[in-house]
Amino acid sequence: MRVTIISNQSEKSKQVSKSLEDLLQEEGVVIDGLAPDIVISVGGDGTLLSAFHRYAHILDQVRFIGVHTGHLGFYTDWREFNLADLVDQIKNDKQEAEEYPLLDVRISYQNGQEAKHYLALNESILKLMDKTLVCDLFIRDEFFERFRGDGLCVSTPTGSTGYNKSVGGAVLHPSLEALQITEIASLNNRVFRTLSSPIVISPNEWITLKPINTSSITLMVDQLVSEEENVAEVKLKIAKERVSFARYDHTHFWDRVENAFLGVKKQNASDLD
Repeated sequence: MRVTIISNQSEKSKQVSKSLEDLLQEEGVVIDGLAPDIVISVGGDGTLLSAFHRYAHILDQVRFIGVHTGHLGFYTDWREFNLADLVDQIKNDKQEAEEYPLLDVRISYQNGQEAKHYLALNESILKLMDKTLVCDLFIRDEFFERFRGDGLCVSTPTGSTGYNKSVGGAVLHPSLEALQITEIASLNNRVFRTLSSPIVISPNEWITLKPINTSSITLMVDQLVSEEENVAEVKLKIAKERVSFARYDHTHFWDRVENAFLGVKKQNASDLD
């Protein structure tokens, strides 16, 4: 078993990473950042996103584990007080995994420049920083609407609890093979009209976004930000690749949602009388 540890820069995370590395080495687990079997992130969801993008080229070989050192995240199941249990699970690993869908993002250019390709764990966002984005939206290459507004967010089910939720999108269970597109501050009046509602896309469909009358856009892929010039279109679909999380003590998705957004244990029906 080969393991690597990715940590954020907080002192607590650094201390937890050092303790975890010592425990792993005591059990004979090899620390290998080049070809790991398991990638452990120590921090929050942002740290795990960074770890995901660092090893996105070998997703068929690695599984991820999240250790959180702050508030509970959606990808982080472990805390500093149960590191010994985590090491024991790794030592007795049975190769079990929880797999989630990813977002495939492909950018084509007007000037013949080579297309760019990204994978997103959470979402991709298209916007302009200094003016209204005007963008034609196609589903399965069929024109759907001309969007005007601040931007568009396309999210995975696991990413639906992030930026997507903050702009009015629905929370989707990660077992669903679906993508969601959510408008960001769309313009809707008697002249301009959009659906003005989140749209959930099935596995055999794809989304194409074509910016209108602009030479540059801002494209975000998870926490990565890119200023793109001469964009012809951005095509988004469910990726053939999937992300795998080591299935040890994996917290149920709806428990994560309840914990993160409600913060209290759900009341029994009798308590509501």
